[in-house]
Amino acid sequence: MQVILLERVAKLGQMGEVVKVKDGFARNFLLPQGKAMRASDANIKAFEERKADLASRNDETRAEAQAQAEKLDGQSFVIIRSASDAGALYGSVTPRDAAEAAAAEGFAIERRQVVLTAPIKDLGLHEVRVHLHPEVDATITLNVARSTEEAELQASGKSIQELAAEEEAAAEFEIAELFDEIGSAGRDDDDAN
Repeated sequence: MQVILLERVAKLGQMGEVVKVKDGFARNFLLPQGKAMRASDANIKAFEERKADLASRNDETRAEAQAQAEKLDGQSFVIIRSASDAGALYGSVTPRDAAEAAAAEGFAIERRQVVLTAPIKDLGLHEVRVHLHPEVDATITLNVARSTEEAELQASGKSIQELAAEEEAAAEFEIAELFDEIGSAGRDDDDAN
């Protein structure tokens, strides 16, 4: 099916281009979302008349998205989840979770704007892209932790695995000291006899 793009569509083309797409993609995505219209002679003529209006509207929405991206870019949001001792989540963090965390901090983003390349299934800091406009993206950091204290430690640069290793080493050291004290106490008893 031939369509006229009413806005820039990634991997497809710029506004005003006539492109050939699969029928299902046009019927189910491009046409209902107002991203394109069928390429007929009447529609091409109507598009040419509306082109200046569409271009100015696109510039306005891009400027709004750019302003929002400047505020949002580099922000960090904490998401509290249950996880195993090894740091694996019981479930995963979804785009909805990221959007809700941003909304709690006063940012208005929708879950469909959050782009996860792979599901987040472990604790730690994760970089996530937010697609605000076809030409504007922002990057946020999701700090996935079991508690707010743990999130603060992760934000300072320590990973959960490092903390667990430090705690385990400290516990082993305490046990070794305890056995050394017990052993020296036994030698003191032997010396007294």
